[in-house]
Amino acid sequence: MENVRWIINDNSRVSGEKANVDAFSRNEISKARNFHKKFDIYEPTPLARLTELSAKLGVKEFLVKDESKRFGLNAFKVLGGSYAIGNFLAEKLEKNIDEVDFDMLKSKETKEKLGDITFYTATDGNHGRGVAWAANQLGQKSVVYMPKGSSQYRLDKIKAEGADASITDMNYDEAVRLADKNAKATGGEVIQDTAWEGYVKVPMWIMQGYGTLMLEAVEQMKEYGIDAPTHVFLQAGVGAMAGAVQGMIASIYPENRPITTIVEPEVANCIFRSAENKKMTNVTGDMFTIMAGLACGEPNPIGWDIMKDYSDAFISCPEYVAADGMRVLGNPLGNDPKVISGESGAVTSGIVYEILTDENLKELKEKLKIDENSKILVISTEGDTDPDNYRKIVWDGEFSR
Repeated sequence: MENVRWIINDNSRVSGEKANVDAFSRNEISKARNFHKKFDIYEPTPLARLTELSAKLGVKEFLVKDESKRFGLNAFKVLGGSYAIGNFLAEKLEKNIDEVDFDMLKSKETKEKLGDITFYTATDGNHGRGVAWAANQLGQKSVVYMPKGSSQYRLDKIKAEGADASITDMNYDEAVRLADKNAKATGGEVIQDTAWEGYVKVPMWIMQGYGTLMLEAVEQMKEYGIDAPTHVFLQAGVGAMAGAVQGMIASIYPENRPITTIVEPEVANCIFRSAENKKMTNVTGDMFTIMAGLACGEPNPIGWDIMKDYSDAFISCPEYVAADGMRVLGNPLGNDPKVISGESGAVTSGIVYEILTDENLKELKEKLKIDENSKILVISTEGDTDPDNYRKIVWDGEFSR
């Protein structure tokens, strides 16, 4: 059986020059939140307080931000895609983002002024659906490429949003390059949550859009009487969401920064390997994992710069960790709320459960300073975005230890 692997980042608490996190300040992220608030369907997603589970595991709080409730799309990704497209169109109209809303952007007058635009992206599922939804809402087109092995169900959901979507014979990172190539060839626009040389502005907007979920969580914790979590566990694919939330944590909690851990699947652990090598490191190959949303081999450099300076630990997980997380969240104790969490969404809950129940991870628990006073926050980034696979894991026990 594969083991959980981990690295402690000794530089995370050392003073000195660190990556600038001003782009993820409360003020900057509030711009994204205000944009999202203008959507008719906007409402904060739940912050599940698992009181009985936390008592069983011996910690003070176990909090799960449930992004399966986001805009009816079953995942958080639409926050980034919609904010990036909103900023892109606002710039075209020579306006600031706070001067526009979705109703204005999809108006007949705006469409006549901007003309037809096709947005290109690559996705394992959730990001592409969010981009397709936003483009469709605005009366624009989208082209979405998925890596080989992608779920037919996820493809159909993207097509249902009006996208020209297909599963390629490439891995995720190759599909990103295909989206960029074809956008350039056709005069389209790439909306991608990773960055490369000459392509930074859009992924930064996407990352800031993701910040809405953490800003909500901060406010919801206050309602629970929690000033700040002591620990935050963040899953990473390219590291856009993890880098954004880590940047917010560093900005919002400068004096009492929570201990933050980045979690990835073993077969697509580019952030873990980057931490191991102390430089950005890619993973190649097919990267087949049940955590489809995390099957990315090339780190987002914006996110990596933040994580290498502020994240306290990096974990590489076998498949059973995510499966355990799905089963724990889907079968709550007592009066705890039920959280339907997909494979990529549940891996952080899974690793917390493993750390607190597996004697083999006792050293990691001690290194992370988790004890009876710990207030742990995780983000369930998706619901059952592949329902058949969800049932195979939660009902039938696939990917057990």
